[in-house]
Amino acid sequence: MERVPALDEPLKKSLGPATAKVMAEALDLHTVGDLLHHYPRRYAERGELTTLADLPLDEHVTVVAQVADARVHTFNGSKGRGQRLEVTITDGSGRLQLVFFGKGVHKPHHDLLPGTRAMFAGKVSLFNRRLQLAHPSYELLRGDSEEAVDVWAGALIPIYPATTKLESWKIAKAVDAVLPSAVDAVDPLPDALREGRGLAELPDALRLIHRPRTKADIAVARERLKWDEAFVLQVALARRRHADTQLPAVARRPVPEGILDAFDAKLPFTLTDGQRKVSKEIFDDLATDHPMHRLLQGEVGSGKTMVALRAMLAVVDSGGQAAMLAPTEVLAQQHHRSVTEMMGELAEGGMLGGADRATKVVLLTGSMGTAARRQALLDLVTGEAGVVIGTHALIEDKVQFHDLGLVVVDEQHRFGVEQRDALRGKGKQPPHLLVMTATPIPRTVAMTVFGDLETSVLDQLPAGRSPIATHVVPAADKPHFLTRAWERVREEVGKGHQAYVVCPRIGDEEDQKKKAKASAEDEAEKRPPLAVLDVAEKLRTGPLTGLRIAVLHGRMHPDDKDDVMRRFAAGELDVLVATTVIEVGVNVPNATAMVIMDADRFGVSQLHQLRGRVGRGSAPGLCLLVSEMPEASPARQRLAAVAATLDGFELSRIDLEQRREGDVLGQAQSGVRSSLRVLTVIDDEEVIAAAREEATALVVADPDLTAHPGLRTALDALLDKDREEYLEKG
Repeated sequence: MERVPALDEPLKKSLGPATAKVMAEALDLHTVGDLLHHYPRRYAERGELTTLADLPLDEHVTVVAQVADARVHTFNGSKGRGQRLEVTITDGSGRLQLVFFGKGVHKPHHDLLPGTRAMFAGKVSLFNRRLQLAHPSYELLRGDSEEAVDVWAGALIPIYPATTKLESWKIAKAVDAVLPSAVDAVDPLPDALREGRGLAELPDALRLIHRPRTKADIAVARERLKWDEAFVLQVALARRRHADTQLPAVARRPVPEGILDAFDAKLPFTLTDGQRKVSKEIFDDLATDHPMHRLLQGEVGSGKTMVALRAMLAVVDSGGQAAMLAPTEVLAQQHHRSVTEMMGELAEGGMLGGADRATKVVLLTGSMGTAARRQALLDLVTGEAGVVIGTHALIEDKVQFHDLGLVVVDEQHRFGVEQRDALRGKGKQPPHLLVMTATPIPRTVAMTVFGDLETSVLDQLPAGRSPIATHVVPAADKPHFLTRAWERVREEVGKGHQAYVVCPRIGDEEDQKKKAKASAEDEAEKRPPLAVLDVAEKLRTGPLTGLRIAVLHGRMHPDDKDDVMRRFAAGELDVLVATTVIEVGVNVPNATAMVIMDADRFGVSQLHQLRGRVGRGSAPGLCLLVSEMPEASPARQRLAAVAATLDGFELSRIDLEQRREGDVLGQAQSGVRSSLRVLTVIDDEEVIAAAREEATALVVADPDLTAHPGLRTALDALLDKDREEYLEKG
C-alpha cells in the first residue's frame, strides 16, 4: 500500500505537464480522481445540435452537427489579402453559421467539407441579427479505423463543463486516458448499503457516466453517484453530531417557582401550540448532559424571540448565564429593549423595585461608553447579569462569564462559524447552542447545510398578527401606479400609522467608490440602483412633502442609528427611508406600509424578510414592490412569486431553484468548491433523507469507521483542511 493510490495520482503523470497545468488552472482538477469526478454536463446524440432556440448568447457551447455548406469570401482587393470562410452547419432541424478569418481560414477550409460531421465549440455571438460562432474549435467525428467510426456512431457524446482554454473533447480524451484507473476506485459505500439499495459498483458507475451507450446507463450511473455525494456528506455531519453527544455539558433545568414561572405568569397572552412544542424540544435538550445544538427556524413574526427568552430564563433558573448574539447594533439594542420590556421588574435584579427572583439584563456593543462597558463586563464576570445581549463585542478576549450555559445566535447566516465557536469557548464546559433564523430553509437544505444541528420549525403566527397584502408596482410601464403608491403611504400616515421606504444603496461618497468598482453586470444596467439619500430628498420635496421623514443606513454613527430607531418606534417619525438594515428583527407594530424601490435588485428571501417588518400589529400590512423591469423579465416573475404567497418555505424553494445550488452550499461549506456535482438539494430530497438515516445508523454503530476504510478515504477527500475546520466549528 506504499504506492500512491491510482486515483490520487497527479494528472501531470498521466496527461503530461502542459495539459495538467491547464486542467489545474481552468477547472481546479489536480488528480486522476478529480478528473474522473468531473462529470459530463449533458450528452449529445448523433447529429444532435443544441436546438438553436436554446443557444445562449455570450456563452461557451459545444454542438454536434454536419457541414451543409462552406464558402470562402475574398475582400481587400483582388489579391485576396483578406479572406473569410463562412460555414453553415445543420442537424436537419436548425442551422448555425461559423466564421473564420485571415490566416485561420486554410485548415478549416480543408477540413470542413459539406457532409463532414464534427463537434464545434465556441462563444455564441450575434452578427447581422444572426447567431454565429466566430473561430470555433472543432473536432472531426470520423476515424481512420472502423472501430473509431463505430464508437462515434454508437455512443452518446459526453459534453463536459469546459472553458475556452480546454474544449469538451480535449477533456474527453483526457478522461479516456485515465478511465482504466477507475477499477482501482475505493468504494465509499458499505457493501450492505449498496446491495440493499441496488446501486452499481463505483468503477462501473464512473465508466457509465463518462462513456454511456444508452440513456439507461446514464441513469444507473447518476443514481449511484448521487448516493456517494449524499452519503459521504451525511456521514461527516453525523460524526459531528455524534462527537457533540460525547462532549460534557451542564444540564440546565428550570426550577419550580423560579424566574421562568414568574415570567410565564405575567405574560398577557397564551403561547401558540407551535411555541409550546418547540419550547419542549429545547427544554428536553437543555436537560441533557451534552450540549444542545438546535436550529430554530421561524417565519418572520412567529415568536422566535419569545421561545429563545424562555430558554434563557430556564438557564438563569439553573444558576447559569445566557448570551444572545445579534448581527448588528440596531438589532442588539432592539432585542435588549424588547427583552427588558417583556420581563419588566424581572429584569431589574439587584435594583430598587426589582422582583425577588429577578436577574440583570445587560447590553454589550462595540460603541458603548467606557463606564457602561466596564460595568457590563463586571456584571458578566460576577454572574450578576443572567442575560447578556450583544454584537460581535461579546466575542472579544476581555469578555468573561461567570458560568455561560446557553448561547443564542440570531440570524445564523450573518455569523461566521469562527465567531460562533469563539463564543462557545467562553463556557467552563461547552454551553448549549440555539441558532435562530427567520429565513425559511427548505428541509433538504437544512439537512445538508445545517446537518449538524437538530431542527425545530415555528410555522404558526401568533394570534393578532395581520395579513400582509403585496403588490408589484411597474414604475416604467405604468407611472401612475407609482403615484398611487405614494398616495397609499399618505393614507396610512393619515390613519396614524407609519411607513418604511427601502432602497438598495445609501448614496454617499463611499457608495460612489463602490459603484466605480461595480461589476460589469451593474455597468450593463441603465442606471445605478436607487439610493436612500436621493429618494428621501425627492420624497421630502415631492409626493410626501409635509410628512416627518428620516433616513437610516449602516454607515451612520451607532448613536444616530439608535436615535432614529427610537424616534420611529415612539411614533415621532412618519416615514423611515432605509437600506436593508431594517431587514431583521426591527419591530414597530404601528408600521403598516412598506415601499421597496428597485425591488428586483433584492433576492426572494430578502424581500420576504423585509416585508415581515409590516403588519406586526392589529392593522393589516401593505407591501409595494416597485420595479422598472419589463413584465416578461425573470426579475418581474420573481417579484410576482413574492406577491403571490406569504409562505416563506415556498419562497425559499423558489429562491433556491433560481440561484445556483453551489451558492447555497458554497457559503455553507466555507467557500470551498461545492462537493455536489450530481446531487441537487431541491430534487433529491428522498436520497438526502435516506442517506441521513443510513449515515446516522452507521456512525452510531461504528463512530471511527473502523470497518469502513473506503468511506474514511472518501471523507478525507471531501473534508480537506478548510472543510474539516468548518465542520469542527459549525
